Amino acid sequence: MTSDAPSHTVRPLESVRIVECSMLGPAAITTCLADLGADVIKVEPPSGDYVREMTWPIVEGTSLMHLHTNRGKRSVVLDLRTAEGVEVFLDLVRHADAVVEAMRPGGLERRGLGFEKLREVNPRIVFITISGYGMTGPYKDYPSHGIAYDTWAGIVAPEVDEDGFAYLPEHVSIGINAGPLYGALGILSGILQARATGEGSRMEVAQSDAAAAIDWLRSETYKSYERPESEVTGNKSDDYVRRAPGTAGMKEGVRYNVYETKDGYVLFMASEQAFWKNFCEGVDRMDMFERWPGSKYADHARGNVEMHRELRDIFRTKTSAEWLEFGGRVNTPIAPVNSPKTIADDPQFQDRLPWLPRERLGAEQLPFPVKLVDGELPVPTKAPTLGQHTDEVLHEVLGYDDARLAALRDAKALG
Repeated sequence: MTSDAPSHTVRPLESVRIVECSMLGPAAITTCLADLGADVIKVEPPSGDYVREMTWPIVEGTSLMHLHTNRGKRSVVLDLRTAEGVEVFLDLVRHADAVVEAMRPGGLERRGLGFEKLREVNPRIVFITISGYGMTGPYKDYPSHGIAYDTWAGIVAPEVDEDGFAYLPEHVSIGINAGPLYGALGILSGILQARATGEGSRMEVAQSDAAAAIDWLRSETYKSYERPESEVTGNKSDDYVRRAPGTAGMKEGVRYNVYETKDGYVLFMASEQAFWKNFCEGVDRMDMFERWPGSKYADHARGNVEMHRELRDIFRTKTSAEWLEFGGRVNTPIAPVNSPKTIADDPQFQDRLPWLPRERLGAEQLPFPVKLVDGELPVPTKAPTLGQHTDEVLHEVLGYDDARLAALRDAKALG
């Protein structure tokens, strides 16, 4: 298919149905699956998921967190304290590929809806629990929120203000985002196995574990450094001297660092000798290359203050946009330095991550980042109001008629 061929909407997971019991941020475990076309049925108690009024911003009365994490899903209200509500839940499981328990482990078990009960009605069911600290370990029953997983994993270091009060610095939340992504991968692997073998499976993911797994390079580096230096060293360009783990080891870098421009900052990354040579040729400063040719790979010219001064002055001569154009033209890596507020103005963002419209979703949102080369994913539907799809789902998925729905309402099963 040619690149100018007309695109068409594709739902890669159209054949997948997931029943989800979730509260707050862990509901993100199925957001990307819904974006890919899965039918995600969010089963809520009569009181609903209070994520709708949790955190900020509140957009026209509803939290952005709900609008984002529950987009593309359908909401069904079931009171699992009633026998009738439990029976409806089991009927949904009969027609599902997976059940998600996105809350403290054991919530469904306490309602008589644990994995063993669910597999009685659907032997192919995949059951996954996503929680803060997981189902085992001394912290398994502790209450927690998203940032706890990042402080636990050593990702966020406290800072202290001028009054001596410790505080949380601005940072990216890792665990609350990585846990759902790992969990979604687990769900899909379980469904593939079930379709191949007829056997379901049970799995769990902790958001704290996911935070540590994403940050593997730093913790594994520290672990490697527990071994003697005769066995574990730095790299060749540093004369094999050990450096601090992760980006902390780049603080003294010169060929790989942030530089001020006429109107902002750019990230310069010419740590390979070939890129460094291209840069020096491009700015007509081959004297720098001849003086400091560097190693073939990963040479940041660490601690070279004289080179640092030269580059500082050079980068101040152009705007950030001019340096980006320069890097592309001479083939040396130079990147923008954006903020969460300015990234949407970046032309690369505008080309690849166009906002999903607020008219559709209630607030501007970022799209699912995996792209289909010869098609387009559907624009998700707006996150549901409480019980918005109860009648629709019970009619469509379970075939209940109006009399059955009325009887369930009389029994308070539907809240």
